Amino acid sequence: MNKIIITVLGKDRPGIISLVSNILYELDCNLENANQMILQEQFAGFFIAVLPSHLTIDTLEQTLKLRTENTGLTIHINAVEDNESLKKNITGETFLITTIGPDQRGLVARFSKIIARHKVNIENLKAVFKGGKDPNANIMSYQVLIPPDIDTSQLFDALRQKAKELELDIWIQHKNIFDSINKI
Repeated sequence: MNKIIITVLGKDRPGIISLVSNILYELDCNLENANQMILQEQFAGFFIAVLPSHLTIDTLEQTLKLRTENTGLTIHINAVEDNESLKKNITGETFLITTIGPDQRGLVARFSKIIARHKVNIENLKAVFKGGKDPNANIMSYQVLIPPDIDTSQLFDALRQKAKELELDIWIQHKNIFDSINKI
């Protein structure tokens, strides 16, 4: 199986997802996952796809670049190793860690260092910093996978201590509880 990841970067505008996904569709690629975000008017998109046997990564990359050459998009493709045995060995519980408070240099670095020191993987991070001292304008949200052998109380205590030191509010919640509370 020829699994790839496509990275698309550029100034945001309507239609980028449509453009990329339709080119993949026309070339018989199977789009398995897509994730995109806008960061200060900049588009960042990530697509995991499976190439059909008749298509090479080089041909796909050339086609994507040719069909998007006047859009200002930067496109890069890498092969992805599809390791099923690795997926089966990943276990743990997912937690959401959210901080809100004044913007400060190094917030992501300081919290991610604590998370890494406890051998916990960050699966998703969203940090929105609008500057200033308005505590509601600066939010970091981490989704982390905590393996079963990790002492969560030590991790959570370290995170709470850092939040207090930096004058941030912090919420730590199991993803299942978060999902149940936030169902519409």
